[in-house]
Amino acid sequence: MRFSRQFINVTIADFIVRSAYQMGKTPLLPVFAQTLGAGEVFLGLIVSVSTLTGIILKPIVGVLSDIWGRRSWLMLGTLFFTIMPFVYRWVSTPEELFTVRIIHGVATAIYGPVTLAFVAEMHSHSRAERLAWFGSARNGGYIVGPALGGWLLLILDPVSVFTIIGFLSVLAFIPLIGIADMKKMEFEHNLFFSHIISSFMAGSRNISVWIAGILEAFIYMILYAIKAFLPIYASSSVGFNIAVIGMFFSIQEAVRLIFNPLGGRMADKIGYKFVIFAGALILAFSLFYLTIIDKVIFFVIAAVFMGISQALIFPAVIAQISSQIDKDNLATSMGLVGSLKNLGKVLGPTLIGILIYYFDYVQSFRILGVLLIIGLFVTLCILKLHKKRIANIY
Repeated sequence: MRFSRQFINVTIADFIVRSAYQMGKTPLLPVFAQTLGAGEVFLGLIVSVSTLTGIILKPIVGVLSDIWGRRSWLMLGTLFFTIMPFVYRWVSTPEELFTVRIIHGVATAIYGPVTLAFVAEMHSHSRAERLAWFGSARNGGYIVGPALGGWLLLILDPVSVFTIIGFLSVLAFIPLIGIADMKKMEFEHNLFFSHIISSFMAGSRNISVWIAGILEAFIYMILYAIKAFLPIYASSSVGFNIAVIGMFFSIQEAVRLIFNPLGGRMADKIGYKFVIFAGALILAFSLFYLTIIDKVIFFVIAAVFMGISQALIFPAVIAQISSQIDKDNLATSMGLVGSLKNLGKVLGPTLIGILIYYFDYVQSFRILGVLLIIGLFVTLCILKLHKKRIANIY
């Protein structure tokens, strides 16, 4: 497949800002919050609050970029990615860090819907393949960022690492300079908003969408709880250095990227339900496994297990939705699932922060594993109750 210059430039810019942003998220952010004196509950809120910004702003930004064009929004998002890391130099309290994270979340709220729309509308042919390549490059940022951030924390203080992140983000402006804007959307406002409402109602009435969304919310609740508190647990309780912890998250993302095609193939052949629940059980096992390890090699094995679990779950969930929803309402249904997923991202760090406040890290991780298994059991019961309506999903 031959890629246009527009596609290459947007993909490079997205990779740069995603890599830089992930450098500042895990393991850097929890470590920085702890040095400022953030307690367990408030630390969880600090880690999750930028996602809350995205929940609120992403739909608005998506609509506005349809009307006003993509390029100006990409520039604005890059500006937020560039400026905000320098602001951390003046943060001295957990409350100030919380406020900065709210504003920093605007950057991802802009980039998420705008870059995907930019890539999707470039050409009608080979759209899925082009989006797949774009997604792979974006996932590359999730692999590079944590490892690089952890390594820098070995030799620099957190504020200096945030400063480097700001300088790296500036580089994203270079590929964006030459891009041209796409054709802006033309529509009648009354019909446009009427279509939004009807599509949302069609998607929200489908039990399959809610089941998929609840499943993803559970999974992301666990994953973001781990992102928030594993760096502190692994460094203070187990004794791993911060570079090893950064590698944990990079290995997890790399394994997920490698096994994603296999997970999708298994779901098509064996059945979506079986693969989803197999992946969730592996994730629950990983939570218990993390509480008994004391060597780096076992830490790496836990990262591999978590990566495999995600590779099994997420392709099957997306396929489940697309098999049950008509194409006209598919994007709206995906948006509803995405909102529930983001809710899980917010709840996870907050919930485990509360658990750690009353228990310890080991007990809290194990409780999360139990909650995940209970969630699976409840979902299975719902599936059985609605067997006639969703028999063709899997």
